Amino acid sequence: MMEAQGKIWMDGSFVNWTDANVHVLTHSLHYGLAAFEGLRCYKGKTTSAIFKLHEHVDRLFESAHIGMMTIPYDKKQVAEAIVETVRVNKLDACYIRPLVYIGYGAMGVYPGDNPIKLAIAAWKWGAYLGDDALANGMRARVSSFTRHHVNVSMTRGKISGYYVNSILAKREAKADGYDEAILLDPEGYVSEGTGENIFIVRKGRIKTTPLTSILEGITRNSVIELARERGIPVLEERFTRDEMYIADEVFVTGTAAELTPVREIDNRRIGIGKPGPITMGLQKAFFSIVRGEDPTHASWLTRV
Repeated sequence: MMEAQGKIWMDGSFVNWTDANVHVLTHSLHYGLAAFEGLRCYKGKTTSAIFKLHEHVDRLFESAHIGMMTIPYDKKQVAEAIVETVRVNKLDACYIRPLVYIGYGAMGVYPGDNPIKLAIAAWKWGAYLGDDALANGMRARVSSFTRHHVNVSMTRGKISGYYVNSILAKREAKADGYDEAILLDPEGYVSEGTGENIFIVRKGRIKTTPLTSILEGITRNSVIELARERGIPVLEERFTRDEMYIADEVFVTGTAAELTPVREIDNRRIGIGKPGPITMGLQKAFFSIVRGEDPTHASWLTRV
């Protein structure tokens, strides 16, 4: 259970956490068309900072545009509201969730002129897949559920309703004793996790799924940049589930998952069964940056 915080930003003002309610006939609650983001604020030695605030705000607006929802604020206002939400709640490290949704009004699939609403919440949230997974790797299974086709769900949008697919896959994986699910695309190639992008390491090279049918992860792009800076070749190309099985290393990235190693897939040990040197090197580099220890990518951080 998440720990309740003090305030949630709703449509331009702060309300008490327990009073941040919507009508039961809110359109997005019934039909799933809403856009959201996930950001993290990290505690550094001297201050706290939000990782890639403006990139996340850009993607929120892109997702809303794909869903034909016009956000009634500009990007600067939304970015300032996100920072203020962290400040008001006096959080030095947290997860942040902006949500754009279609409000109460007309019912039926067509929302008519229903108002477009925006809420921003922040709360304390540790390692999404657990501290042990961050340190020692997680166990995953290839899901029986298929990831989205590009003409079914327009995968560049971080749209709430798309995550029903993720919920089904995650429940299946957890019921079978795994930590996470890996989904294949409609042609049988590896797509992504329920909320993460996937990387494999084989013979000193990194592969990750190309931007054909996956969400363009902000952490994904950052890790690709870090790898290339270190002279590690990164290929964005399709790969199969059995190429994961014989990989030297596998890891996933995402705002919630950060950079989490994978030690086993479908009861097959990955590499030597523990996080490998490339994975751990990139993970260390990532955390050094977001915690303000490495100033080389200071532009990635917005101080709170």
